[in-house]
Amino acid sequence: MNNIQIKRALLSVYNKTGIVEFAKKLRDHGVEICSTGGTFTLLRDSDIEVIKVSEITKFPEILDGRVKTLHPNIHGGILARRTPEHLAELAEHGINQIDMVVVNLYPFERTVAQPDVTLSAALENIDIGGPTMIRAAAKNYPDVVVVVDPAFYDQIVDEMAMYDGAVSGELRLRLALAAFQRTSQYDGAISHYLSGLAKQSDEELPDSLTLQLRKVQNLRYGENPHQRAAFYADVAKGSAGMVAARQLHGKELSYNNLQDLQAAINLALEFEKPAVAIIKHSNPCGVAWAEDVATAYEAALSTDPASAYGGIVAMNREVSEAVAEKIARIFTEVVVAPAFAPAAVELLKQKKNVRLILWPANELAAAGFEVKAVEGGLLLQDMDLAPTNYSDWKVVSNRQPSEREWEAMKFGWKVGKWVKSNAVVYVNEVKTLGIGAGQMSRVDAARLAIVKAADAGLSLAGSVVISDAFFPFRDGIDVAAGAGARAAIEPGGSVRDEEVIAAANEHDMALVFTGRRHFRH
Repeated sequence: MNNIQIKRALLSVYNKTGIVEFAKKLRDHGVEICSTGGTFTLLRDSDIEVIKVSEITKFPEILDGRVKTLHPNIHGGILARRTPEHLAELAEHGINQIDMVVVNLYPFERTVAQPDVTLSAALENIDIGGPTMIRAAAKNYPDVVVVVDPAFYDQIVDEMAMYDGAVSGELRLRLALAAFQRTSQYDGAISHYLSGLAKQSDEELPDSLTLQLRKVQNLRYGENPHQRAAFYADVAKGSAGMVAARQLHGKELSYNNLQDLQAAINLALEFEKPAVAIIKHSNPCGVAWAEDVATAYEAALSTDPASAYGGIVAMNREVSEAVAEKIARIFTEVVVAPAFAPAAVELLKQKKNVRLILWPANELAAAGFEVKAVEGGLLLQDMDLAPTNYSDWKVVSNRQPSEREWEAMKFGWKVGKWVKSNAVVYVNEVKTLGIGAGQMSRVDAARLAIVKAADAGLSLAGSVVISDAFFPFRDGIDVAAGAGARAAIEPGGSVRDEEVIAAANEHDMALVFTGRRHFRH
């Protein structure tokens, strides 16, 4: 694709960063500049010769500026191919070609991100003429340069200096791609906002879904070195969650680190009291709460110290120097928390391979959708963030749980929610004792958790067993009772619930049904 000479440019920008300097460079190359509204005033006041768009359209701006560029004299000059036929038609109608369109849009996304935004303000910030010109110029990129971001100004200026006022076909293509990406993102933001206003059944997910994603960073690789990967931000959510998290120390986070980090902070923030969650491969290998995070860390670590090696540590309180000293004793990939004491940072910085992540707030983002890719499409579901309604819990055994067992159930149910299915977890009221995760059989998950507890030297006598979904057979209860568990909690709902209840009664175990399961695949 040939280079094209820039003879006339239309500049109409909301974000005026660098526009005066850019216009001066265009002028130095003999480019005729036309403009609108505030951009026209700024350029004129900067002693840059500029033609007002109304002089080209022979029609004034009307409706408070809502209509100014929607005119054949503008769009004909942008859309005309540089063929003899089109150029002759332009000449017949007295229309001059426009070789460059420099437009950025009203700040709709920033406007609707304000908590007190009104519908009127949102609608006024929906740009109409800007996207229309951008799309026209991008469609005609073989003959027109379209510029939607000040970040491109220097590249264009460099090429014009190199090619005597011309711009290459390669750069025009990249600029056109950026233009269509920007208008797609803009329309998606508008759609997302309006869908939030539309009344839909609470039981219905959207009929169509537009994801607006912005690349935050390229990652070294994905789950394995041969897979490409990158981290993208959800534009509709603004700066929140992982996007707002700040790295204080350590090398770049990997794809696997980011997944594990999210799993860890999800679990740690389930608790109101000081709590620590240690995660390995997106599964907890130890969780505990205490009156201080240093004690909670020691308790969490004791569940499975072997698996904690190279794990992710998350806590819902500041990382103190005392807890930093404990973390530094074993290799840890990532420490994430809402705050770090300065002394803790300095101590952990001595470990060059540990990453320190400051979570933006001691809370998770508002509930939204979880998205997973499948061949040919996406699966969409609500995030599993609904609070537990303890009033729905039902004791189905002959024996009522003791007060200590109730507390252990409440603690363990929070943990079991974040363990990959099939999941069975043994706990007391303050810490995990054995975790069986990701097993094909629920009874095998129960057995694995017993083995893990034994390996860590932890007794399951008097423990409470948690199952993220119902026990399909009585064997899970039998195995747990044999290991010393005295109470169990599970969703219920199996066709063999009566057999499971009978097993609990035979072992004099307390059994509670929650009515809600927490599968995590």
